[in-house]
This record gives sequence, C-alpha cells and structure tokens, in this order.
Amino acid sequence: MAKITRKPVPRKAAVPKKTARPVATKPKAPAKKSLKATRPWTPAEVHEVFSRFRKANPEPKGELEHVNPFTLLVAVVLSAQATDAGVNKATRALFDVADTPQKMLDLGEERLRDYIKTIGLYRTKARNVIALSAKLLSEFGGEVPRTRAEIESLPGAGRKTANVVLNMAFGEHTMAVDTHVFRVGNRTGLAPGKTPLEVELGLEKVIPAEFMLHAHHWLILHGRYTCLARKPSCEVCLINDLCRWPEKTV
Repeated sequence: MAKITRKPVPRKAAVPKKTARPVATKPKAPAKKSLKATRPWTPAEVHEVFSRFRKANPEPKGELEHVNPFTLLVAVVLSAQATDAGVNKATRALFDVADTPQKMLDLGEERLRDYIKTIGLYRTKARNVIALSAKLLSEFGGEVPRTRAEIESLPGAGRKTANVVLNMAFGEHTMAVDTHVFRVGNRTGLAPGKTPLEVELGLEKVIPAEFMLHAHHWLILHGRYTCLARKPSCEVCLINDLCRWPEKTV
C-alpha cells in the first residue's frame, strides 16, 4: 500500500500586535479647599459677627405666624419642605377656627386637609397634626411639652421642630438647623458639618450665650436673604470681611 505523505502547510507570518496608544489624560483640577482646613474663627471674630447681626436687627422674629405654642408647633410641622409664606397663607384661616388641640380634633382630618391643601404633602401633614393633637390631649394635658424629647415624640415633629418651639415659645437657647442655617454654618466656616446635628452642635459650641436666644433667627434670615444658595449677595453681606468661604465675590 502506497504511503501517503502530506505537504506541510506554510505558516503565515505573525502580524505584530498593535500597541495601544497611551490615552492623553487631562490634568486633575486642584481640589477645592476644605472649609475645615481654613483658619478657624477666633472667639473675638464670632462675637463681632453676632454683634453686627444684633445691631442690624436687635429683635429678629420667626416668619411663621402663630398665636400660641400649639399653633407654632403646628406651623413648624406644616413647614417641612414648604415655604413660611405658603404655610402662613394656609394657617391664617385655620388658626381662626382651630387654635387648640381640642378644636383641631373637632375640626377633623378631612376638613383640615381643605385648609392646608396648598401645602406640599398636605395629606400626611394633616394626619400628623390630628395625631399630635390627640397625643397632646391624652398625654400632656392639652399643653405643648417643654422638653426636646417630649416634643420629638409627637407625630411629625423632629429635632428641628423641637428646637424651634423651645426657642420661640419658651425662650430656650436652642439652635434649629434648617437648610439656610446648614448652608451658612458650612459656607462661612463658622461650624462645618456633614449633618444638621453636627452644625447645630458646632454653632452651640462657638456662639456666646448672650446671642443664643436670637442666633438661629439671624442665621436663617442671613441665609434666606443674603447668603443665598445659588448666588449669594457677598457685596452687601454684613460679615463678608470675616467669612471664610473661598469663593466669595468680595
């Protein structure tokens, strides 16, 4: 039997692999200077800041309209994720007919919704207001309690609500931190913090006792009308020479 021989198949020449071209990378932008890395405020500077606030507005007032501690509590609960002006527009008529926990219960959740339906989350808020009114009657004799823990135990009331009520209704030296106070505390470097509680505790630590009764009102008003979120009015700011914000325009 004849032997079959196979011719070897010539191998193709190896094609050199293309080497990847190095991707040009943009130089990293320098990191923004952290507020915590800035020069800390001195006690004299903090005193100067609040002295200026006091001189410009000796008796600042909260902008939520109310007639007693109960209506203040209700107004603050309703103000979550809503403007003070919007809450006031709804509560003027409401408080004419329901300015006590018992009157609020008598009004009822359905009719309460009709009064506050222009406020965001009004269904949930109406439910909370009726529930907190019932709890005030059953556990606190119809009176707004005077401790933070007791106020926080009420439906719809958190730490900020408790601090506002304790300060405005009972003259306690509390620091209510809303979005405006949080921004001012961080932006100016007065009390940098990642959470409202951190900012609250930081402000309480540095603000002298003589200013604490009105301090949160001054900071709220400053954040609401001067130290705005998107375009702060640094040119008319009372404290622009002391502010630590690296992006201030003056």
